[in-house]
Amino acid sequence: MRRYAWAGIAFGIAAVLLAIPLLPSFTHRGSRDSAPPPSALPPARAEASYKLQTMKNDMQATERLARAQVAKDFRVFLTQSRLGSPSNNQSELSAFLQKHPEIVYAEWKHRGGAAKAGKLKAGEIKEASSYLAQARAAVRKSRSFSSPVFQAKEKSYFAIGEHSEKNSIVAVVSAEVIQAVERHQRRNLRLIPYPPEGRYRIESVVPGTNAETTVRNGEDNGNASHFSIDEVVVKFRKPLTEKQLLQLRKELDLTVVKQTRSIYVFRSKKHDTGELKAYFKREWNPVFVEPHYLYLTNEVHARETTVKAAEDNAGEEALIPNDTLYSEYQWNLPEIATEAGWKLAKGNPDIVVAVLDTGVQADHPDLKGRIVKGVNIVDPSADPNDDVGHGTHVAGIIAAEVNNNEGVAGMTWYTKIMPVKVLDDTGAGSTYSVAEGIIWATDNGAHVINMSLGNYAQAEFLHDAIKYAHDKGVVLVAASGNDNTDRPGFPAAYPEVLAVAATDPDESRAEYSNYGDYIDVAAPGSSIPSTYPGSRYAALSGTSMASPHVAALVSLVRSANPDMSNEEVMELIRKTAKDLGPAGRDIEFGFGQIDVVAALQSAQGFEGSLQLFPSRVREKLERLNGLK
Repeated sequence: MRRYAWAGIAFGIAAVLLAIPLLPSFTHRGSRDSAPPPSALPPARAEASYKLQTMKNDMQATERLARAQVAKDFRVFLTQSRLGSPSNNQSELSAFLQKHPEIVYAEWKHRGGAAKAGKLKAGEIKEASSYLAQARAAVRKSRSFSSPVFQAKEKSYFAIGEHSEKNSIVAVVSAEVIQAVERHQRRNLRLIPYPPEGRYRIESVVPGTNAETTVRNGEDNGNASHFSIDEVVVKFRKPLTEKQLLQLRKELDLTVVKQTRSIYVFRSKKHDTGELKAYFKREWNPVFVEPHYLYLTNEVHARETTVKAAEDNAGEEALIPNDTLYSEYQWNLPEIATEAGWKLAKGNPDIVVAVLDTGVQADHPDLKGRIVKGVNIVDPSADPNDDVGHGTHVAGIIAAEVNNNEGVAGMTWYTKIMPVKVLDDTGAGSTYSVAEGIIWATDNGAHVINMSLGNYAQAEFLHDAIKYAHDKGVVLVAASGNDNTDRPGFPAAYPEVLAVAATDPDESRAEYSNYGDYIDVAAPGSSIPSTYPGSRYAALSGTSMASPHVAALVSLVRSANPDMSNEEVMELIRKTAKDLGPAGRDIEFGFGQIDVVAALQSAQGFEGSLQLFPSRVREKLERLNGLK
């Protein structure tokens, strides 16, 4: 038996990865003539190579975002700073560095004097000195400067110089965000197997069976499900009495890890999952008994004629926001006609999207005023802060403030985000945590739930929670997964959920994206710029990035027509999607890539009852039953 335990693993970043060559620009548009059959899809080695290239592309895009944002911050500082006494100048520069902790050292010079703030350590001084000298020389000649990324004391930095008519600044900036993206994407794009140590004791099995398997590398993740080997989830006919719980503790040496109504998670010191399942089935006649599965995040320039395309779709001028990173880096929103769609609807502050994820940085400058009360399911005593980066990135795709001359633009102008932390600092969470998060979000006013997470195991408790939310009118959206497999991923494959695949800028299926007949729609997923912890910005790839585009569209549709039911909203998004690949629905794109303009036009013109496709739900249910 090969046992695994979950924990975060820090991956070092080599200089060669920080100095990678430019990848080909995404300038060609078009779609595939037909979806390749599974046998024609890239083999495992080609898939791993594609994912590595995707990760490097994300790192490179993140580096560009970091440079652009720091340069913008310096220009604002130089324009708005007040030239005064040396002590005042020193205080002003120190306050600026406190606001921007990524800037480790800065020198500010102006006609009235100079100031320095921050501190370089001995090893950093040696590596940074030549680049600082080049930056000083550049600003003296009224030129901007930006150095290559360099290494010092096993960390990465770059030097920068900016100038204005009256003053100039040179600085050393931490490039840790690039390293963080590499660590994150190795895990998110499934380039690594489930880590072998930590607080979880994990067994890998073939999905839908109890047949054990060994996960040796990231390519094996698509053929395995993972559960805690000493835990079991049981749904009883009614909640247990204290006497019954005492009996179970004595007989099985177990503890109650979690409880929601009549559903319990038990952990035993002397019995494994198989023994616990057999006992409860034999002795208690439960509604269901199943392993306690783990779920993971599902995450992995040129704009061409996208503005014109958006204008053509809407028949009127598109809205181009002034966010500093938008025009150059955010290919994703014009691609799905968001700019033109904003002429029809921008969202509603009363609509709440729950982000079930790693938490959200609530004080990120691009998310100010967009966060409502959330919850930390992992640690109920703590706030739902993001200790990974994934949840903040997802939230920004949906709701980063638009037209504020800051960073990136979200898909919605007013929609609120409810952070529900169901994944821990390794990016993993249990079935129970996800289910509990769904119930909490539903009971606390969420209209839409985004789940950029998943695994390949069905869990009855999770499905119960999904059905509960769906019955309350919530629209649930989930990422399909990043293993390039047609194996149905959950929760995306449940019939009550919109399953989302990822596309590249050329409108092809991203080769990491899972596919299959359970896919409903596709959305942009590769090198998506968004908010990141530390008040930074990063580009990430994965179906995790595609899913929030769809959740944001749901919120826009609901703002355009609040009278539509959740099933009607889901069907409208399917029917208005832009058909890609073979004509009609296919295994790669589902009904197609989402189209914001078409969806909002349809929502505004909606009257009465939308004719639904009951076959769609039936198809998912039949497949679901066939997997059991």
